[in-house]
Amino acid sequence: MRPRQAKQPKSKVTSPIEANASLGEGQANFSTIKPMKQTSHIISIPAAIALAACAIVASAEETQAHRQLLLKKEITLPSNSVQTKVIRVQFPSGYKTPLHTHEGPGPRYVLKGRLKIEDAGQTQVYGQGDVFWETGQEMTVENIGGDDAEIVIFELAPVK
Repeated sequence: MRPRQAKQPKSKVTSPIEANASLGEGQANFSTIKPMKQTSHIISIPAAIALAACAIVASAEETQAHRQLLLKKEITLPSNSVQTKVIRVQFPSGYKTPLHTHEGPGPRYVLKGRLKIEDAGQTQVYGQGDVFWETGQEMTVENIGGDDAEIVIFELAPVK
């Protein structure tokens, strides 16, 4: 039989500091330490809304569209009514158009390649991403790059 351990009287100690105060130096009584209550952190509704708004603004900044002016030109239209056309043209490497005109002036956007443009007596070279104004007068286009070239023509012509 095992000897019975004497029951220790319940202490009226209210804190671990008081429990350890009666012990000698270097001793500690951890049996009286009770676990601390966990407190939950509740975010107020306004704080939650503010956090969500910050996340939305940060997300919007990452996905925001970027705008860049490529061409600005004042023009006098041939009439109050114009017919607009958007035309994509592909030029094989080394191809040169014959002298020609379009039905009206307008901006041109180079999608890819290098093009030498002779328009109204002026010669310019344009590459991918360049925008230029075509006068509608006699002109030629030559693909001077090693690969195919491509442009988009925005044509402004009088209504027929």
